[in-house]
Amino acid sequence: MLKLGVNIDHVATLREARYRGRGLGEPSPVEAARICVAAGAHGITAHLREDRRHIQDRDVWELREKVATRLNLEMADVPEIVAIALKLRPDVVCLVPERRLEVTTEGGLDVVGHEKSLTETRLKLNDAGIDVSLFIAPDENQIAAAARTGSQFVELHTGRFADEFAAARSRWGETPSSPDFDKVAPADLGGATASTELPRLISGARQAHALGLKVNAGHGLNRENLPALFRVPHLVELNIGHSIVSRAVTVGMEAAVKEMLLLMDNYNG
Repeated sequence: MLKLGVNIDHVATLREARYRGRGLGEPSPVEAARICVAAGAHGITAHLREDRRHIQDRDVWELREKVATRLNLEMADVPEIVAIALKLRPDVVCLVPERRLEVTTEGGLDVVGHEKSLTETRLKLNDAGIDVSLFIAPDENQIAAAARTGSQFVELHTGRFADEFAAARSRWGETPSSPDFDKVAPADLGGATASTELPRLISGARQAHALGLKVNAGHGLNRENLPALFRVPHLVELNIGHSIVSRAVTVGMEAAVKEMLLLMDNYNG
């Protein structure tokens, strides 16, 4: 069964837009997480950034205390946040790159260039009973390096896939059919490379699985592009945030989560 981890960062983004620095306010990301779990979500993801732009320290501690499901803490590989993770002891830590000016995480980790430090952090986290995932592009060298670090998971960055799908949809004026999406010639998409990224994800998932890594995926996923993504094998969990929170504005968080879970039932691995 394909699992759903709901990223509740953007609930905190809405709160911080009005109440930043005040230690209070609405909406509550913890209450949103509780609704997601009640609706069937298998896990909750929260990114504790160095600049604390959305999720705050109090949020992750309250999530750990009050939400009875798997907690996935996204974080940069920096001493301050690693120290918090070692005290908090989430079920999983997903190490991600982090740049101050980005709106959301824009790319995958350079595991090849930081293999030594990532391996050291992985050892510390594993010794504390925390599984480790690395957020990476579906690149052969990065996947091989991720396996060498000894991490339990990789999370394949699906942002480029999502952008290509959106370009195809814009070009065609409708949702591309999932069986044909990766066969479309780049020229038919106004220069987008829809014919390359989905095969890269498929190949990357196969490689990671063969190396003993569990495979998650996330970034830019929504109800429109998931059927195309379902051609990627060996997926364990999808981490989805923005599209669920956006949908919740009109139908409510419970309904948004249930809609996504119903769609994910179509995945056969």
